[in-house]
Amino acid sequence: MNHLLTALLVLPIVGALVVATLPKAETKLAHGVGIAFGVLEFLISIPLATGFELGNGGMQFETNIPWISEFGINYHVGIDGFSLWIVLLTTLLTPLCIWGAWNSIEKRGAEFVAAMLVLETGMLGALVALDLILFFTFWELMLVPMYLIIGVWGSEQRVAAAIKFFIYTMVGSALMLAAIIYLAVAHWQATGGVWTFDLMLLDDLVLPPQAQALCFWAFVASFAIKVPLFPVHTWLPDAHTQAPTPGSVILAGVLLKLGTYGMLRFAFPLFPLAAGEGAQILALLAIIGIIYGALVAYVQTDAKRLVAYSSVSHMGFIVLGIASVSTQGFTGATYQSLAHGLTTGALFMSIGILYERRHTRLISEFGGLAKVMPWFTAFFMIAMLGSAGLPSLVGFVGEFLIVVGAFTEGGLTLVQAPVLVTIAAVGVILGAVYLLFLFQRLMFGPITNPKNEGLKDLSLRETFVFLPVILLIIVMGVYPKPFLERIDPTSQAAVARFQLKRCASIKHSLAEVPTTLDTLVERCAEPEKVIGETYGDQRLSTVMATPAEPAQAEPPDAPPPEGQPKPGDDAPKGAH
Repeated sequence: MNHLLTALLVLPIVGALVVATLPKAETKLAHGVGIAFGVLEFLISIPLATGFELGNGGMQFETNIPWISEFGINYHVGIDGFSLWIVLLTTLLTPLCIWGAWNSIEKRGAEFVAAMLVLETGMLGALVALDLILFFTFWELMLVPMYLIIGVWGSEQRVAAAIKFFIYTMVGSALMLAAIIYLAVAHWQATGGVWTFDLMLLDDLVLPPQAQALCFWAFVASFAIKVPLFPVHTWLPDAHTQAPTPGSVILAGVLLKLGTYGMLRFAFPLFPLAAGEGAQILALLAIIGIIYGALVAYVQTDAKRLVAYSSVSHMGFIVLGIASVSTQGFTGATYQSLAHGLTTGALFMSIGILYERRHTRLISEFGGLAKVMPWFTAFFMIAMLGSAGLPSLVGFVGEFLIVVGAFTEGGLTLVQAPVLVTIAAVGVILGAVYLLFLFQRLMFGPITNPKNEGLKDLSLRETFVFLPVILLIIVMGVYPKPFLERIDPTSQAAVARFQLKRCASIKHSLAEVPTTLDTLVERCAEPEKVIGETYGDQRLSTVMATPAEPAQAEPPDAPPPEGQPKPGDDAPKGAH
């Protein structure tokens, strides 16, 4: 079982090599082989869920093998509640995307299938990597096949969109790499010459405030571009619009989630002091993205561009849940990542089907499709309502948990959390407005364009591509327990660890050198109290039963304990 994740990483590469050896003219054979490898990959990934230990918030299915021993770089992989379901979402969507491209991708079909399989390895590797160099390797590996998918098989402006995607991602990656190297050097200094890039070991490192801030924002810059978070979102509409349908589905379904996953896995745990102070900025940017994305989506004339801007809005909710640093917020953010991947993926599939039939995505070119494409209309309606957050469908569960978590427990990181949540909730209403507007314009009313009168409903192949996604949208909305009970223990452990390490960072805030957590943990028996005394009680009314008692100053002539800052000096520079 410990090598199950390794098998998942290797199999798509093997599939890509097999497909690359096929004759170029055998496009359908290449698609068939790619689907076979994709389905086998999905079947192999199922034991991750069935064998996942409930109640365990730590890493499972771990493999840790030395790779470059001189610098402490290991092949270290594993999963927990944050990564489990996104891994399975990746293994599900990849074969569906290849199958969905059966008729739409005929030029260089073998190369396309190979690119999709390599992309799958890159995405899975980034989700399971527990060594920062290994993570960065897979993070960069994703960039190449996605660049090719957009630039080779996209629409008219595909090259410009691909270059824009590449440049944005590379700039963020360069910043993150610099922070990774700094972390390793800081660990070397704090431990007397021990090199490591292992996440589990680096998580015990406590950096000074300024170093935390620089590293935190370097990581966040890279992840925010991938999300994408306002205002670094401008590459996404172009990439979605120009990418072929399978590229848009995998981009919305998985690639964007790696940005929010990176915040949960790396940025917040490694730099809790900077994250606690920067959460307010992230929450504000997320709320701007929620409202802005919804308003811009409403005025789009291109259906695919409308769904692309809806991603900017929906991903803002996920960032808000992470910024709240609450159990419900973390769980909701993870669940909403799955919900967005399913619903938006289904919407992009739908737009792709219309484009195959009419070779246009203009909303004004359609109308009355429910009369000629009833099954397509029904599937589109379920995906649309799931994206709008209708209760009993998947989108409601994640958004509800995020709102509740930020409202009731967000006070440790957010100022005026209830106000922020109230503004964000307007985005839910706006989301329903633009999605219902799209559905009404496409499906209802008379058929005014004669070209739409003879449109064929879903074929058997298209139905089977749609069906797993639509069923999950319903099942995960009606019965989310099997999914939540595997996510929630990880969320609880992550929040507790964050508060402990944030407290330790506060206690260490006046030092100018990195240290390890074990030297400070005894001074953080009540981390929430320390955080409350540092930042003031007004923000904590929603997370503490009673206001934190003011810190009692020691007598002027009593020296502080060895290594402890003087009373009143605990607050880090730049604290709220």
